[in-house]
Amino acid sequence: MVSGPYRAGAATAQARARNLAELNRAALALFRAGHVPVIGVSLALPLIEAAGEAAYDEIMMPLSLSLADRCDACLRVGGTSAGADDEAARFRASGRPVYTALDQVPTAR
Repeated sequence: MVSGPYRAGAATAQARARNLAELNRAALALFRAGHVPVIGVSLALPLIEAAGEAAYDEIMMPLSLSLADRCDACLRVGGTSAGADDEAARFRASGRPVYTALDQVPTAR
């Protein structure tokens, strides 16, 4: 799972798009290294779009944390984000690795 800020510190749609692009670049690098990367934000945003922006809090973190429970490891990228920190904490609490740089991620099996 790639975890990092989306709305945190991003007051504009352009800033959120930059944050999502950073998550996507990390996921692409993991994919090219043989992993199957997922991003909680990318899973949640279509549902939020369908439900309406008022459903953001109902969907974003519950869905992202549920996804975290089903992943082997976390790559934590970007800056400050309480949500991304919560995702990483979920991994650590269950003994699964949290990496903070692409070069720390082991080769895919």
